[in-house]
Amino acid sequence: MIHVENKDLVIPGQILADDEYYSGRGTFKENGKICSSLLGRVSLRNKKIRVIPLKSKYVPKKGDVVIGKIKDVRFSMWDVDINSPYSGILPAFEVFGREKKELNKVYDVGDVLFLRVVDVDEIKKAKLGLKGRGMGKFKGGIIVDIAPTKVPRLIGKKGSMINMIKDKTKCKIVVGQNGLVWVKGNEDMEQLTREIIHLIEAEAHTSGLTNKIKNKLYLAIDGELPPEEVEETEEEFVLEKPKLQNFKEELEQEEKEAEEKAAEEESEESEEENEKKEKPDIGEVIEEFKRKNKSKDGLSYGDNSNNSFILNNK
Repeated sequence: MIHVENKDLVIPGQILADDEYYSGRGTFKENGKICSSLLGRVSLRNKKIRVIPLKSKYVPKKGDVVIGKIKDVRFSMWDVDINSPYSGILPAFEVFGREKKELNKVYDVGDVLFLRVVDVDEIKKAKLGLKGRGMGKFKGGIIVDIAPTKVPRLIGKKGSMINMIKDKTKCKIVVGQNGLVWVKGNEDMEQLTREIIHLIEAEAHTSGLTNKIKNKLYLAIDGELPPEEVEETEEEFVLEKPKLQNFKEELEQEEKEAEEKAAEEESEESEEENEKKEKPDIGEVIEEFKRKNKSKDGLSYGDNSNNSFILNNK
């Protein structure tokens, strides 16, 4: 038997269901009853019940992708703020193996990085790494901070929400599971995206949110509502990591195209120089002709004095 409905607000200790249901995150079992362990909203899917906290801090978990800021550089590691009560460290060997380099010349205090949680110890300290698609340092842009529990709603079903924002604002957006979001684009679009993200965070529990966000985007950018409305399906949203973490590849592609263009221009200049070199000098041609046409007795037809000598002898 179920005592609550999906998205109901519940408090710690409140009975949610009998034990024919499965106890999920944010719940516990006691005397055959499933109870809430925190203040939050019910998430009910099939026979599994869990409670999503209204406010929470990020707790690192192995495999998570996060955005972090370098807060200290030590002898063999960087201390990283990962928007959590728990600390994060990026060991030097995770960046350049056994090579020895000055760490602050690679990443310095204040740098913002996209990282993966490699491991978590018994006191929840996170060891971080950069192996994976798109991992590395961000260049420019702004950081938006939201509750980590609202990240799936920001992403949307199969990335629908975040892709709609990216397509309309033309901003590059990367979402960390620790509630930090990197946004880079036109300055006005960056600020609009910040407002949209905070609106999603504030109204994550409401229905019809996709249409509301779409309308706000169109009004802000085009000055009119979209031609058609989107029917929103109320399903659980999942963070699809690979589709979102492509910002580094985009930046690398831009740099590669710039290098190729520079190489083409350099090649064209080189060809022009070679053409100039290959073009014969008329003076040199005449001299060469003179040398080839010397007579056997050493007299040249191109020399005036020698020509007069030949005529006199005739």
